[in-house]
Amino acid sequence: MRRQRRAKIVATLGPASTDPAMMAKLFAAGVDVFRINMSHTSQERMRELVASIRELERDSGRPIGVLVDLQGPKLRLGTFHGGQAMVADGASFTFDANPAPGDQTRVYLPHPEIFHGIEPGHTLLIDDGKVRMTATAVEPDKITAQVAVGGRLSDRKGVSLPDTTIPFSALTEKDHSDLDAALETGIDWVALSFIQRPEDIAEAKKITRGRASVMAKIEKPQAVTRLNEIMDLADALMVARGDLGVEMPLEKVPGVQKQMTRLGRATGKPVVVATQMLESMINSPVPTRAEVSDVATAIFEGADAVMLSAESAAGKFPVEAVTTMSRIAEEVEHEDVYRGILDAQRAAPEPTGSDAIADAARHIADTLDLAAVVCWTSSGSTALRMARERPRPPIVAITPNVAAGRKLAVVWGVHAVITEDAHDQDDMVDRACRIAFKEGFAKVGQRIITVAGVPFGTPGATNMLRIAYVGEKDGEA
Repeated sequence: MRRQRRAKIVATLGPASTDPAMMAKLFAAGVDVFRINMSHTSQERMRELVASIRELERDSGRPIGVLVDLQGPKLRLGTFHGGQAMVADGASFTFDANPAPGDQTRVYLPHPEIFHGIEPGHTLLIDDGKVRMTATAVEPDKITAQVAVGGRLSDRKGVSLPDTTIPFSALTEKDHSDLDAALETGIDWVALSFIQRPEDIAEAKKITRGRASVMAKIEKPQAVTRLNEIMDLADALMVARGDLGVEMPLEKVPGVQKQMTRLGRATGKPVVVATQMLESMINSPVPTRAEVSDVATAIFEGADAVMLSAESAAGKFPVEAVTTMSRIAEEVEHEDVYRGILDAQRAAPEPTGSDAIADAARHIADTLDLAAVVCWTSSGSTALRMARERPRPPIVAITPNVAAGRKLAVVWGVHAVITEDAHDQDDMVDRACRIAFKEGFAKVGQRIITVAGVPFGTPGATNMLRIAYVGEKDGEA
């Protein structure tokens, strides 16, 4: 199941794709990581889906990543008389703590923390920004606002506050329960919604304790302003463009996407670009030209992975969506300008032995046109550092730790192989050659470079490299 591309594909599971036979088709079409959205999935169903993915993993012999996406806090209005109300441009409107049904002048806002965080001049967006208001006065239990863009308000519509840092955790009681259940099930990645500050990541990491890697979904302007601090703590980023496009001007989102992909590259942490990538394929077997360009742009920027949401979860053509995304990535990566863009974005290695070795291995592999870079890794960190360098040859990560192999399923260019650890340096080189041949990355007579840490099994101790020929005995094996 060797992929003919470096960028990875994340696909969301839903009514259109949770049948095991369909999941097998999606994996064969190119899915590297399956996403389970806890906004629409019960804990019992999540366990069933993870079990199906692990069964598919056993059948295919390839590590498959599982990403559980936590719902996060949902800010919503109360109810209205008759279920809805119209508000006009320029009108005054009140949000208050009175649970009585609202009308065209007021509504219940069941989130006292908003009253503590909002200030006059802050924007309130209702129903994904269809109605826009500006706070003019704030009291302990009442917000008076002026309607900038009017329209229809209805029961339980979502509220976004792009200017307001709301004083609560990104993890709700439901999220805590879902996270505990996911960790017990043995998932690989957890995505945190509604991130505002680095403390949100720290809170999740205290719970995960290394049992899963933490991906920060960047969907609020407050997170964008503290991106470097968040990246210091997070294991990966997701560019959640849907909510970002609601909470900040749409024209700013592409710049934020580029900023995040470059930050991920500089720090050696994966970045997933998400939302509306092939939106029209929910109902159409072919995408729009603009959507193809959107996916291609993410690939050109060097994103580790691109993600399908409703296209694979609820669309009519989930397999076609995955196939299309895979074809786009393959084509972009064969473009002459692709390599130039990746090389231009390469950051100087950090002053560590691991980064120096990875930089040297990339330089040697590119200069000698080697067939593959083979990383021996117990935690996945060696492969992550190698992927940061974006070498021309493919990266093969050999690990005795299946959890590390699954984690690397979202990382650019990494093909993970699960096997027992090397016994000594000769065994390391011999098996690297055999595996590179068996997996289709090297032919007899070609050379590979092997990167590892000695003593074996020591996480983060990348300190050696070896160049080796793939010989006849490797081909026979």
